[in-house]
Amino acid sequence: MTDTSSVAGNSNASDAVPDEEDISEERFLALVDELRAATPSLSPIGGGVLVALRLGISDDTRTFSRTLGIEHALVLREVTELAEIGLLRIVDRKQRSQKASFALTDISTALLARTSLGRA
Repeated sequence: MTDTSSVAGNSNASDAVPDEEDISEERFLALVDELRAATPSLSPIGGGVLVALRLGISDDTRTFSRTLGIEHALVLREVTELAEIGLLRIVDRKQRSQKASFALTDISTALLARTSLGRA
């Protein structure tokens, strides 16, 4: 992550956990680890994308990439794979920048519900 103190919430992200304005890097990583423990097939980036979306941190590849300091191409690849297996729904893709906006699916919502994010 680029900011070691907190990750600011993004009010535009869909399905955001209410009242989660800022989250520490440690808490974010712990939530990603918890989700990956419940779903071992998820990559660290994939888990991060789902947690970030659920927390309202980002709902597009460009914001996620910049916020976490991960190459946009890697995030695009992961989001595409998550969409192919039904864990994300791509709601918009910008032709020029390749920025993709995404939303949770029923499957990813159910996966997140098995973690402490589902009890938020």
